[in-house]
Amino acid sequence: MSDSAGLVVTGIGVTTAVGRGKADFTRALFAGEHRFAVMDRPGRQSGTRFVGAELPAPVPATRLGARELRTASLTGQVALATLEEAWTEAGLDGYDADRIGLVIGGSNLQQRELVRAHDRHRAKPHFLRPSYGLSFLDTDLCGLCTSAFGIRGFAHTVGGASASGQLAVIEAAEAVAAGRVDVCVALGALADLSYWELLGLRAMGAMAGEDHADAPAEACRPFDKGRSGFVYGEACAALVVERRGARPAAPAPYARLSGWSVRLDGNRDPNPSLAGETAAIRQALDRAGLTARDIDYVNPHGTASPTGDETEVAALKAGGLTHAAVNATKSITGHGLTAAGAVETAASLLQMRHGRLHPTRNLTAPVDDAPRWVRGQAVDADIQHCLSLSMGFGGINTALCLSACAA
Repeated sequence: MSDSAGLVVTGIGVTTAVGRGKADFTRALFAGEHRFAVMDRPGRQSGTRFVGAELPAPVPATRLGARELRTASLTGQVALATLEEAWTEAGLDGYDADRIGLVIGGSNLQQRELVRAHDRHRAKPHFLRPSYGLSFLDTDLCGLCTSAFGIRGFAHTVGGASASGQLAVIEAAEAVAAGRVDVCVALGALADLSYWELLGLRAMGAMAGEDHADAPAEACRPFDKGRSGFVYGEACAALVVERRGARPAAPAPYARLSGWSVRLDGNRDPNPSLAGETAAIRQALDRAGLTARDIDYVNPHGTASPTGDETEVAALKAGGLTHAAVNATKSITGHGLTAAGAVETAASLLQMRHGRLHPTRNLTAPVDDAPRWVRGQAVDADIQHCLSLSMGFGGINTALCLSACAA
């Protein structure tokens, strides 16, 4: 695919605990800031002290009236505000709504809100709000966003566990490439976990426990020998995908989506697969027409999982990528689960635009010295080609190549 006909990203919206909007988010990334603390959002703890990174308060969304916002969950409110930033930057107001699509990455997104509703109405179920009949369905978030922005092309969710956000970007790219729509927004939605999900993930051994409750800044340690599992972080990101040059009013693109891959392991369990991750990397590079040596920077999945990080490093080595710079965005944001792949794609694009790579917090003793880690300080970098990776429970591996656009 030629650069002039390539698929590009023309708008980004980001909401994370460390920064609301891409300007604050970018500043926090390069400064290596964090907001890890013992979480206190209602429904998040049950006699526990889980560490995570929570948004200071819901972000105001301006496209819905007060009545609609009263029934919108935290996931919905954050999605609206994040989508609005990307939508405004891309200049989509006034564009043919029948030619705009929306893909939302994530499933079972509003668990904390549902658990709170169950607890509140257990003794008086007949007083349950009618809106509950919508809110337990993933289509509720599609309906909320499409009604606020007038999107009429199509909208659906894709569930890929922790790969959902990047899977949404890939689905959006394929929708535009196939001509289903002219513009497609990919949104990695906020997965609002309750204490039940936190307890389950800890029991599985995937999530860090409460051992860092007294020193939360040290809890999140991707690729460090002292890691003990992922640390949750509330997050959401939206990316506008379209074909370069097809819309004269479109702003200058961030980068081109030059190649991607989705590969499965045929495995229900959470354990990673070196073969699956390596195959995803190679297939994305092949589709982009690139070799491993062309990649300047890798934004990895990097959850701080006991086995996941080592497997991912092995995949980077097998894929011939140890020459590329590597940092871990989750060390700053925490693990956004369904949002993670979209947030990290946004982080990659912002680093490409600024010619700078953010540090990796708490990387004091790497699990392997082969990769070219970006550790305690941000560094300048000329990034022509980037590879972003996401993996999810159920054996889902995704890889996305981002390439700088020719002037």
